[in-house]
Amino acid sequence: MAMAWRLPTQLATKTHHDPKLSWCRTLSPDHLQFTPSASTTTVSCSSRGLVGHTVRASVGAVNLTPGTPVRSTSILVVGATGTLGRQIVRRALDEGYDVRCLVRPRPAPADFLRDWGATVVNADLSKPETIPATLVGVHTVIDCATGRPEEPIKKVDWEGKVALIQCAKAMGIQKFVFFSIHNCDKHPEVPLMEIKYCTEKFLKDSGINHVIIRACGFMQGIIGQYAVPILEEKSVWGTDAPTRIAYMDTQDIARLTFIALRNENVNGKLLTFAGPRAWTTQEVITLCERFAGQEANITTVPVSVLRVTRQLTRLFEWTNDVADRLAFSEVLSSDTVFSVPMNETYSLLGVDAKDIVTLEKYLQDYFTNILKKLKDIKAQSKQSDIYF
Repeated sequence: MAMAWRLPTQLATKTHHDPKLSWCRTLSPDHLQFTPSASTTTVSCSSRGLVGHTVRASVGAVNLTPGTPVRSTSILVVGATGTLGRQIVRRALDEGYDVRCLVRPRPAPADFLRDWGATVVNADLSKPETIPATLVGVHTVIDCATGRPEEPIKKVDWEGKVALIQCAKAMGIQKFVFFSIHNCDKHPEVPLMEIKYCTEKFLKDSGINHVIIRACGFMQGIIGQYAVPILEEKSVWGTDAPTRIAYMDTQDIARLTFIALRNENVNGKLLTFAGPRAWTTQEVITLCERFAGQEANITTVPVSVLRVTRQLTRLFEWTNDVADRLAFSEVLSSDTVFSVPMNETYSLLGVDAKDIVTLEKYLQDYFTNILKKLKDIKAQSKQSDIYF
């Protein structure tokens, strides 16, 4: 029996938004009814002219009769090689979980995951037929994957995630943790944020026991963006907008994630993780300059240029995804605050705010322990790949 989730063709967006860029805001799914005879599940979506496009996830015959219980410590991490994913894996292993990592086949194997003690299984979210085998014997799925910059956003972040959730439902996964983006429900003009919001709704309506976590920004991302260029005396790119982002250390995000995972009161909730303070680009650069002991060579890009560039790139079909990512950059370059009060979340999770790393402490440790040493020995810049 093939089940369909349909994104209506009429796009519910504000009049000033380009309807070609928007994923529809309202999901009207039928109830999932997986049966032993079900062999595929389908999803119909409508975006940028993709009316009637379907996602098919082959799940094979599903045996719903009781079998060997799955250990609650068995987890599958999707996106395990990413900035956040690797910290999720490390934290899980440190806390005694049996960790399996879904990694797409690649020329450079994820050997560091095996070295840490995780099991690596090859699969690809863009090929749904490879997903079911990775879920056998798994209790919890933690999804922190995002498509690569060179990939069409739709392929992994929508079609792949829909297939993953459907397979998880069919195979009886007990809990699903999904990482999303703060304010994704407020920016339908940005495809990645709209897809994240639609995926949140899809997961909620699937009936799977779940936790949704929205992140504001990662401290680790600041290293390649600002810290390394400053030390190497290269241009630091910024904008003239007063956007404020409450960056959080991914190690803290991973720690809070597993606290939430074990807290039954968090089931079905949407949490937002934000750092202790929201920072503008200029404030972050100033911090890096102070700890680096040298001034930054700042190249400021006006927000108006981003807007013009985005419109120009949309004139060519092969640059659509460039335009999508510039749209996201435009949001990050607007007068927006990516932060939320965390007192209620800390109380719910039983966490002391004093235990959350501040950006000042993170950058100070990074410059002192890593970058200064690499600079002294004139190391070539693979520095942006180093996280701690």
